[in-house]
Amino acid sequence: MIKLKSLPNPPQAALQKAGWDWALGTDTAPYVVNDMVIVAEQQAESYYEAAGTLYDMLIEAGQYAIDNNLFREMGIPENLLELIKLSWGDDRQIHLYGRFDLAGGFNDEPVKLIEFNADTATCVPETAIVQWAHLRMNGMDESRQFNTLFETLVGQFAYLKAENSDLTPSMLFSAMRGYPEDDTNVTVLMEAAKEAGFDVEFAYIDDVEFSNGEGIFYQEPEHGHFVRFDFWFKLVPWEHIGNDEPELALMLTEIVKNRKAVVLNPAYTLLFQSKYILKILWDLYPYHPLLLQTERDVLPHKKSVSKVLLGREGANVVIHDENGTVLETAAGEYDAQSRIYQEYVTLPADEGGYTYQAGVFYAGEACALGFRRGGKILDNTAQFVGHVVD
Repeated sequence: MIKLKSLPNPPQAALQKAGWDWALGTDTAPYVVNDMVIVAEQQAESYYEAAGTLYDMLIEAGQYAIDNNLFREMGIPENLLELIKLSWGDDRQIHLYGRFDLAGGFNDEPVKLIEFNADTATCVPETAIVQWAHLRMNGMDESRQFNTLFETLVGQFAYLKAENSDLTPSMLFSAMRGYPEDDTNVTVLMEAAKEAGFDVEFAYIDDVEFSNGEGIFYQEPEHGHFVRFDFWFKLVPWEHIGNDEPELALMLTEIVKNRKAVVLNPAYTLLFQSKYILKILWDLYPYHPLLLQTERDVLPHKKSVSKVLLGREGANVVIHDENGTVLETAAGEYDAQSRIYQEYVTLPADEGGYTYQAGVFYAGEACALGFRRGGKILDNTAQFVGHVVD
């Protein structure tokens, strides 16, 4: 059973007082709750260790996928293969950050990997800033939290700058229009990049200009000048670029190949983003204590969860019983995609019946914990719940 601590003062006021209205966004506040999950020190440690071990395993699985040409099975668009291999083989193409979704960790339940959001992970403002401010606002010691996400991101940007010292530290950040939550995530990342010494600018992706031979540009509104950026962070999924913008996929390949820009997160993160990597992990590390059995077909005699290869936010997830019969399903737009079947694991719950999934951020190392709670399938209606180490 998950134990909660309800704090009287909500975090919004603390953020406004600190002049951090940007961390709230218009979309973050209502679904951040006053409860905090109580986590033991040992538990926080086990989440930290699990993420580190899993990331090393994912590197092995990614190499295996490349060596065995498993891109089609993984649902990866063919027009991104060159860029994936190119970025994988170049140490300067740094994976900035991702988020592990984990089950277990309470009441002696083992920690298990549900999936890894490697390419466009969100929940950054809630994890890095809102839950921290929540402790501050209630007079609690902010070190009682497994949370160095903001500082670790600053370190990652500094490392990125040092590894790419032949380029100018100028970074354009982009998201898709009409998703305020994404804007807020990008804002936090921009602050971290700025602190690491980057010149930063924001533009929605439809306002970004790409030139095959020259690089990535933004037309500044004041004088209409085109400004070139040597780094581009996009909160736009790689598979959307590959499937919906094939010309852009080819252009970005040339831009990266010719050192006209570094694109973040790198294209190889699509290897980790595809749920098929969960099957590869199981094939490489069968019965590893951090993994759930994952196959291409319904698991015989086991309750399972089927997921589309490149779905987002719990869309099109289906829970099956031991005979493969559908018990519960989530709506979504990805139903035409292939699926993998992962052994079902019961998520820990609180007294009110909410289920909880741990989100552990990884940015060169495991650096923060936050929780999402909801029903049996956690979708985009799930709430964010902070934590306190007690």
